[in-house]
Amino acid sequence: MPQPAPFVAVRPSAAAPGDASAGAVDVARTLAGEYPAAFGVLAPLIADPAVTDVFVNGAGGVWVDRGSGAVAEPNLFAGEAELRDLAVRLLALGGRHVDEATPCVDARLADGIRVHAVLPPISPTGTLLSIRLPRIELLSLAELDAGGFFDAVPRSRVEQLVARRENVLVTGAGGSGKTTFLAAMLSAAPPGERIIAIEDLAELRVQHPHFVALEARQANLEGAGAVGLERLVREALRMRPDRLVLGECRGAEIRELLAALNTGHDGGAGTLHANSLQDVPARLEALGALAGMSSVAIARQTVSAIGAVLHLERRNGQRRLVQAGRFELDKRLRLAVVPE
Repeated sequence: MPQPAPFVAVRPSAAAPGDASAGAVDVARTLAGEYPAAFGVLAPLIADPAVTDVFVNGAGGVWVDRGSGAVAEPNLFAGEAELRDLAVRLLALGGRHVDEATPCVDARLADGIRVHAVLPPISPTGTLLSIRLPRIELLSLAELDAGGFFDAVPRSRVEQLVARRENVLVTGAGGSGKTTFLAAMLSAAPPGERIIAIEDLAELRVQHPHFVALEARQANLEGAGAVGLERLVREALRMRPDRLVLGECRGAEIRELLAALNTGHDGGAGTLHANSLQDVPARLEALGALAGMSSVAIARQTVSAIGAVLHLERRNGQRRLVQAGRFELDKRLRLAVVPE
């Protein structure tokens, strides 16, 4: 199978006014153009600069998100065999293999296109595909500001956090712009600082002369060779980071991150899925439990390590920084967040 050609940036024509991604260069779609067999009937959707996500739900059809929620795209697949072949091809482009022995597989294609596949019988309705198409132009804080991203919380507040090297947690629901915003923040760091980012799948694109990314690795077919986020946090600490970044806090690696941020590693950052600012303490307590930490331990570590929490939302396709807050201990020594 030929290797995918390098991506070439293409400026989108359908960005919504005021969107945090307005003016961004969309992920280059030459993979669909140069290798149409790879994406098959999905190629036109992948090439559409307005599309951010494509969902294939087996017998449930194809759904597409152009920034305002998923809508159905009818009559794109002839049957399950064609869909399964598509899943195998796309994951092979990302160096992964999917079959009955490994029916759930996640892979990253060129420049950050993410593909997740689930095969029957895990999915009783047929093969499932979730394809995320990231932006690759690196937006600055000023460009986000021009799109109205900081209408609720001033941009100067974020710039102060970066300048003071505060450790920051960026929160929000899926698709709210956490990765784009985090990349813009890191791009504002002084050029002499060494930034090391740790991600499950490398998505951060940071416009900074000394940015290094580490990506977790899944086990091979024999169940060996896995390198998880917990280990990568420890490895990153041996690389003398000036700013340590965890792309997404989702498990027991929160213990290593908080320990690092509590031992002199200022200017760090991470993202966390949460529906609201008030939900953040409960999410952190749940992750701490996965790491064997009590609610009191996770609360004390978080208050000491993280200087600010910034919450994002997407409403009607518009991504915004809507709240800023800080962590504190309540009367029961449990974690609480106080809005600014």
